[in-house]
Amino acid sequence: MSKFEQATAVVKTGENSWRGELLPGWRIGQVPNGGYVLAIAGRALAEALPHSDPLSVHIIYTAPTVLGPVDCTVDVLRVGGSTSHAALSMHQQGDLKAYVTACYSDLGRLQGESWSSVERPVITPVSEVPATGGHGIELRESVDQHYASGGEVFRRGDPDGSGCFNGWLKLRDGSDPDLLSLLLFADCMAPPVFTVYGALHWVPTLELSVQLRAAPAPGPVQTRFRSRYMTDGIVEEDGEIWDSTGKLVALSRQTSKVRVQKS
Repeated sequence: MSKFEQATAVVKTGENSWRGELLPGWRIGQVPNGGYVLAIAGRALAEALPHSDPLSVHIIYTAPTVLGPVDCTVDVLRVGGSTSHAALSMHQQGDLKAYVTACYSDLGRLQGESWSSVERPVITPVSEVPATGGHGIELRESVDQHYASGGEVFRRGDPDGSGCFNGWLKLRDGSDPDLLSLLLFADCMAPPVFTVYGALHWVPTLELSVQLRAAPAPGPVQTRFRSRYMTDGIVEEDGEIWDSTGKLVALSRQTSKVRVQKS
């Protein structure tokens, strides 16, 4: 098993319940990364439903998680011929930590036309972009972040004002990405608002939605995360993820709270 598979493993504990464990190596500060938390929920849902591939997943983070066991209760809402719908409650130490709604399917059976009004950006190849150093971010022990644009904020502290990070992500142990790792990757780059205000202390995610289109091919994934509006400290973040063949494999949007220290 890869490090990611081990870190997101779940064990069935009842008719509709599964238990995972939040492990070191996936935190931002003292809080497990939101995408990592979502990936554990995604694995429990994959085991609970007859369709094993996440198609659309939405999570509301009701309270910060901590290291240790986490209990997931699944409520199957509907099972159809091609899709299944469910809700999942994630509890830790007796408190509700997250609530997930999801639609699962069999992405390998999808057929139809493909179209896009947006071109995939041409960026510096991953082989020419060094991975961003640790800088005290534990998540970087498990995921390599390669910033092709916007990363100057981590090297010189100079935000470029773009509201956008282009780059590459890959699991640091060399294992290939899969559908559940896309849930992780959807929250794995630094918040794009860093390119406007600099590397802030913490930008907590309130909710995150991920749409999955296909299982990724082996190799690093190309990402673009953008923020265009911030109103009274609330910012959106839109993400696009392409696999190593250039195929769009996931889209995401999240709402976050921005806390800027006044000088």
